[in-house]
Amino acid sequence: MKKMIFLTTLLFSTILFAQNGAPVKMGAENTSLYFPLLQGKRVAVMSNQTGMVGNEHLVDMLLKNDIRIAGIFSPEHGFRGTADAGEHVSSSIDEKTGIPIWSLYGSDSGKPSADKMKQFDVLVFDLQDVGLRFYTYYASMARLMDACAEHGKKMIVLDRPNPNGFYVDGPILDMKYKSGVGWLPIPVVHGMTLGELALMING
Repeated sequence: MKKMIFLTTLLFSTILFAQNGAPVKMGAENTSLYFPLLQGKRVAVMSNQTGMVGNEHLVDMLLKNDIRIAGIFSPEHGFRGTADAGEHVSSSIDEKTGIPIWSLYGSDSGKPSADKMKQFDVLVFDLQDVGLRFYTYYASMARLMDACAEHGKKMIVLDRPNPNGFYVDGPILDMKYKSGVGWLPIPVVHGMTLGELALMING
């Protein structure tokens, strides 16, 4: 039986943006929709240097609004984006906030341990992707979705535009070659946002 999670995805329409010229509102900017889901909860955040809300990082904005952050999951390149591609990144403490950083790029599985999963109630995911199958962020998202399903945790995906969302190109991945740089049966240029991929994964 397919494992399901409670998944909230704050989407936007790049098609409407192209048609009427209205500004795109990022998922993270829709605070009235997801702040109520975080209040009084232990929150984990999956983000990196792209998780900006205006001129402020998502983590800083949450802290400013008295949201309790138990830990920060970091993807490839680390939370601050300073590690090289493919480089294993160790878990650490964020110097600015003092919050634990739980690296998903320091283990072979790419999934958080059961101990880490016990430390939060809700996971907030906010990363900028570029819509390419070999980018690792959507694979990290899929692994976190699996972990949340296994441990009964809620997950909120704060969506962002796909800069390559206007076209699809390349062959669909043969799943016998599944890896961290090819996790789903999608084309090389898949045209979807991470939020749309999350909905597809969740079925």
